[in-house]
Amino acid sequence: MAQVEAVTERTIAAQPDDVFDALADYSGTRAKLLPEHFSEYEVREGGDGEGTVVHWKLQATSKRIRDCLLDVTEPTDGELVEKDRNSSMVTTWTVTPGGEGRSRVVVSTVWNGAGGIGGFFEKTFAPKGLGRIYDAVLAKLAAEVEK
Repeated sequence: MAQVEAVTERTIAAQPDDVFDALADYSGTRAKLLPEHFSEYEVREGGDGEGTVVHWKLQATSKRIRDCLLDVTEPTDGELVEKDRNSSMVTTWTVTPGGEGRSRVVVSTVWNGAGGIGGFFEKTFAPKGLGRIYDAVLAKLAAEVEK
């Protein structure tokens, strides 16, 4: 069982604090950022960063739907970590300065992949598919916070 990782990044024309605050706002902004791959979005506890528990279903492919129940932590400044209670999946959002009035946002998702031939295909194709999904999230984030 090999670890699978998908990483996506984008530079956004907004201050890092504003970008981070939008990402951490699970009870407001975050729901607006999710493309059609996400459904049944629900904040179960908290709603603003650390201590939030949020649920959604992620449909990565036509056949693969992941039921996610995520615990949110903020281990360092500018970092949100979403750990899925239902799987090994961990998504880390990192917001850092990206130049004058800009932010660099990196989203990285890792999980323990399947073994055998299925694992080979998962490791080959899943990061690209998840990357496209998070590209869409980051595009919506940019549209939300860029002025």
